[in-house]
Amino acid sequence: MPHAPETEGVPSGGTLESRGLEPVPDAERTGRVRELFPTWVAANISVLLLTMGAGLIVFNGLNFWQVLLVAVAAPVLSYGIVGVISIAGKRGGAPGMALSRAVFGQRGNLFPGSLIWVARWGWETINAVTGAYAVLTVLDLLFGVKSNTFLIVVTLLAFVSCTFLVSGLGINALRVCSTWSTYLFGAFSVLVLVYLVANTDWSAVFAKPAGSTAMLVAGIGTIAAGGISWVPSGPDFTRYLPRTASSKAVVGSTVGGAGIVVLPMVLMGAVMAVSTPDLASAQDPVSFIGELLPAWISVPYLLIALIGMLLINSMSMYSAGFTAQTLGIKVSRAAAVSVNAVISLVFGFLLMVVATSFIGSFISFLTLLAVAFSAWIGVFGVDMLRRTSYDAEALMDTGRTSAYWYRGGFAWQAMTAWAVALVAGLLFTKVDWFAGPLASSWIGRNGLGWAATIVVAAVLYAVLPRDRAAAAPVADEPAGARETVSI
Repeated sequence: MPHAPETEGVPSGGTLESRGLEPVPDAERTGRVRELFPTWVAANISVLLLTMGAGLIVFNGLNFWQVLLVAVAAPVLSYGIVGVISIAGKRGGAPGMALSRAVFGQRGNLFPGSLIWVARWGWETINAVTGAYAVLTVLDLLFGVKSNTFLIVVTLLAFVSCTFLVSGLGINALRVCSTWSTYLFGAFSVLVLVYLVANTDWSAVFAKPAGSTAMLVAGIGTIAAGGISWVPSGPDFTRYLPRTASSKAVVGSTVGGAGIVVLPMVLMGAVMAVSTPDLASAQDPVSFIGELLPAWISVPYLLIALIGMLLINSMSMYSAGFTAQTLGIKVSRAAAVSVNAVISLVFGFLLMVVATSFIGSFISFLTLLAVAFSAWIGVFGVDMLRRTSYDAEALMDTGRTSAYWYRGGFAWQAMTAWAVALVAGLLFTKVDWFAGPLASSWIGRNGLGWAATIVVAAVLYAVLPRDRAAAAPVADEPAGARETVSI
């Protein structure tokens, strides 16, 4: 018998979203494409972009113009992929990892789903730690209170609790918070930019020699890795869009929202690094703001950035709740979110108290995260070219009667492509504590392990024979529900 939906729906426009994995009915698809713009602005409001921009100068040895190229290319590349995969959300009306059942099979989807769920632990931990550091920096600037173990625990607990609250409320709360944080962070970022323009030694900035092409390409990969980590979550934020929403507009709003933050933040970090080169290697990735900017700018800027980082974590936990449900954890989305909250609290404490290098751990994590997600991206992306709709009943039926059961619950073509690509990507990858045997190759030296993973997964899945006997039926669509733009 088909399994019942994981949760009940939510009335359109309500504050608390109770809908789980089940596809959104057409009558409730009242979202607008323009709402994606502030969503992806909020997803990038993080002072870590300043640190990463500084790393392009200090570690990659790039000059200003090369950093500018990285800051433009990285969000276009990564969030372009996010936007394209997000189109699946309006086609199927379900979260990304629920739609993934149609690709990998009801049981097969547990494998990439588990890996992506675990990877989110690290992402949420990084953001929780950055948010806690922001609070500690503000306390130091305003009251001279220095960090200690007790304060670390308190600030982490406060940050994670707020994250749980916002993500637990659901999509409408995220939309409201994203919109207001976009306005506030944009205004203060302009203020910081004006201050830097007036107080920077520009002759020193432009005198820096150019770095190698390999480091330029690697820099694009490093910045793009943050965007790649959002790809499986893209459909989660488009499932309330009407089927007729413009696909081009979905991609454009996604790239535009991310790019308008990534570009200036990375450039500001690079400019700051010219006068403060130890910025890129600081154990605390936030306190430098208080050292480089006057208190009347740094304190409100950090507080607004703190809201942004809280939203990033809330969006990640929002998607993580869906991922947990696809793994068969029979709890509500809010309860699933609480699991990730506890995990990020524990890992965050270890990172702040035990780890010796925050930025080193962060870059290593981003690199492995990109490879892990890229194997899924390659397979899911090719599948999107083959189907334009999803069988809502089959998505929710996790038993043998599901059209997405395939053979024993597995789509062997998708599973094979995913597994082989994942291994291939790791062969080309090098981080602080791990190096694949092909890490010294051209692909490895240029930090393109994640790109190789996508290519291997996509090509292999495209050439493997399709299992026609298990092909899922196409769901009925209401009249006029065809897309206005195809990909």
